[in-house]
Amino acid sequence: MFGGDAGVGEALANLQREREKIGKLSELWRDGRVTVRAKDQSLSMTFDGRGELVELLFNESKYRLLAPAQLAKTVVDTLQRGKAECMAKMSEVMGTSASGIDYGAAAAGKLDPQEMIESLIGPMLGSVGVERRDGRRS
Repeated sequence: MFGGDAGVGEALANLQREREKIGKLSELWRDGRVTVRAKDQSLSMTFDGRGELVELLFNESKYRLLAPAQLAKTVVDTLQRGKAECMAKMSEVMGTSASGIDYGAAAAGKLDPQEMIESLIGPMLGSVGVERRDGRRS
């Protein structure tokens, strides 16, 4: 009909692969947990599957021996390590996208949703003569 059956097929195949990945990511976000301990064992932090801090536990006595500045540094360092571990798990689940989507950026809220949609269905849109937001045809 449009002469772009190959583009539609490619877009649908890409979309199906991405749907499967997003299903796995949804499961990780719902059920995932990461717990990290401070290097000096003074505290531990637990993060949910999205990388949000859900629990902070202090060692009964160890943290009391730290100067305020050292305790603050320990909290920040442990928080950064925990968030990095969560992002690594998300990246591992999502792998690389054939359509060029940076899922790490998506998880961090740094990806334009319009760009994500265009990368998924761009080939189909181009095959039916629809221009992308940037004026190109896929």
